[in-house]
Amino acid sequence: MRTTRRQFTAAALGGLLSAQAQDRRPNFVILYTDDQGIGDLGCYGASDARTPHLDQLAQSGVRFTDWYSNSPVCSPSRASLMTGKYPHRAGVPDVLLSRAAFDVPGLRAGERTLARDLQAAGYRTGIIGKWHLGSAAHSRPKAQGFDHFFGFYSGWTDYYSHRYYTLGRGQSEILHDLWRNDEEVWEEPAYQTEVITREALRFIRDRARQPFLLYVAYGAPHYPMQAPKQYLDRFPASMDRDRRTHLAMIAAIDDSVGAIRAELKKRGIDRETVIFFQSDNGATEETRADHAGRPYRGGSNAPFRGFKMGLFEGGIRMPAMLSWPGRIPAAQVISEPGAAMDILPTFRAMAGLKEPAPGIDGKDVSAMVMSRARSPHEAIYWKYARQRAVRRGDWKLLLDPPSFSDSKVMDKVWLSNLREDPGERRNYAPEQPGLVRELTALLEAWEATLAGGA
Repeated sequence: MRTTRRQFTAAALGGLLSAQAQDRRPNFVILYTDDQGIGDLGCYGASDARTPHLDQLAQSGVRFTDWYSNSPVCSPSRASLMTGKYPHRAGVPDVLLSRAAFDVPGLRAGERTLARDLQAAGYRTGIIGKWHLGSAAHSRPKAQGFDHFFGFYSGWTDYYSHRYYTLGRGQSEILHDLWRNDEEVWEEPAYQTEVITREALRFIRDRARQPFLLYVAYGAPHYPMQAPKQYLDRFPASMDRDRRTHLAMIAAIDDSVGAIRAELKKRGIDRETVIFFQSDNGATEETRADHAGRPYRGGSNAPFRGFKMGLFEGGIRMPAMLSWPGRIPAAQVISEPGAAMDILPTFRAMAGLKEPAPGIDGKDVSAMVMSRARSPHEAIYWKYARQRAVRRGDWKLLLDPPSFSDSKVMDKVWLSNLREDPGERRNYAPEQPGLVRELTALLEAWEATLAGGA
């Protein structure tokens, strides 16, 4: 248990937020990227990146060093963001299929989502970009609390034709996937990131006097690796081809973030708008992202080990920022752990809503970002395929750890000390058998609570 002093601080802050929200409820903007590593941004130390707008966003509020996705792959991570639950409890434990019939179930009918909560509180809600939480009627955005949807249901689409295609992997469909609400729209050859930005700006301009939630889910820098010349030209032609394209795709996102922030300022609502940024999972090493079919190295999870689809830190520790000018102190770097599932209860608190009903796994991190309180989490858990992990304090236990092309792992039990060895190169399990047993028991007790959740 945390100290009584911390609980008092959080309670007092909650009362203050509630009073402020009654006076003027904030708008919320979520910026979500796809397969972007923590080593792909200037503010996280990437000297080859060109991300001035995201760097400024980090400077305007909090940059998190220990913020997590709740899954190393996209659909489950997005389910946690939207529901405040661990992926299995949200009913989306793995990546959802993409089908031309648009009948893939994802989020359950009547699922509680951040959009539904804010919609019920009088917010206008919109998602622009990648959904990937189900294309069946009951799982679509408008059935899950969003007033407006512009984007695609699939895991990815070609950036110019807006088509999804996977050949030679048991699936031969090629499908066009771009929609405004329930109407299919045709934008080719417009570049996907720029179309998403255009629609996000339109949503802000059309907001009238109503507070809003805007979820901007970029498809980039997920494969196929495509970037217009104007972004490629920002990087030297001598740069590694895959790295250059990857960073060019992120540069397009960075321009978009700058345009959204400029529009908020132009409308005079920048200081009453909360902005949260996160990637869905770490950079991938999938060969289909590489121009020559090799293990992809265009994205960077440095200094962490591993990639997308793995529970080493490289797959789940995310670049993340939270800004609310005048409310969240600027230029903060916070190393307390948090996760995507915390956004639902945190935004509810900032909107002055009462605490969510039981069943929400996320925690309100308002006190953490506004008054430097400790993390509200005693531990954070993960489960993906055969891998299971728990972080408590500086220690992280990983069972059935993954191997990647640059490192084969033979151990079935891996214990990391993230303070002494953030790159997880050393396995502390042999010298800490008691701690392994303790964390394993914690993990098993948590797993037992997931029964029937998926």
